[in-house]
Amino acid sequence: MNDPRYPALLLLGPTGAGKTPLGQMLEQRGWEGRRCLHFDFGENLRAAVRGELPDESVSPGDIEFVRGVLEQGVLLEDQDFPLAERILRAVLAQRQADRDTVIVLNGLPRHTGQAAALRRLVAVHTVIRLDCTAETVAQRIRQDPAGDRAGRVDDQLPAIAKKLRIYRDRTAPLVAWYQQRGARVLRIPVSASLTAEAMWQAILERKRACDERP
Repeated sequence: MNDPRYPALLLLGPTGAGKTPLGQMLEQRGWEGRRCLHFDFGENLRAAVRGELPDESVSPGDIEFVRGVLEQGVLLEDQDFPLAERILRAVLAQRQADRDTVIVLNGLPRHTGQAAALRRLVAVHTVIRLDCTAETVAQRIRQDPAGDRAGRVDDQLPAIAKKLRIYRDRTAPLVAWYQQRGARVLRIPVSASLTAEAMWQAILERKRACDERP
């Protein structure tokens, strides 16, 4: 029986590692001959606050809640997952995703509770882990090699430090969680000046190496 869930690829890495430009590139180029749809959860939360999502996906109360989440830099916990799911489903419908579309997840899930809940909707077959030190994160945010940090009010040092702690403690364990469930993990070391194009080439090399293993 065919899996009714959307096939998905998960981008993992700390803030500033380059997930968004890489996700945009995957959307442009596809994955293994299939159409990709980049779902940037952080950007969609910001879109919700700006009133740019379909009305049925978020209520006025949801918008106020999301505004607080963004201002405090916290994660949506398990009890809040229905909101994340409504936003994801609204974007998939809006973008006309079908079950042959590979969903590129960026910013969701952020911890194992979200990952477990998300399994009813998507099947993550590949995790791309962007390995990046705190020092490199700071350099990348200053240099903005992808040109995607302009206007980000959450790039101040205290906010960055908080995000790095949350990533280390809550998000990085997702690599092992998905490996245990059969997902392929492609690890890409990220330097201060690494571009999305260079990441793409590194991913293709890692993927080729994985595919050639007996």
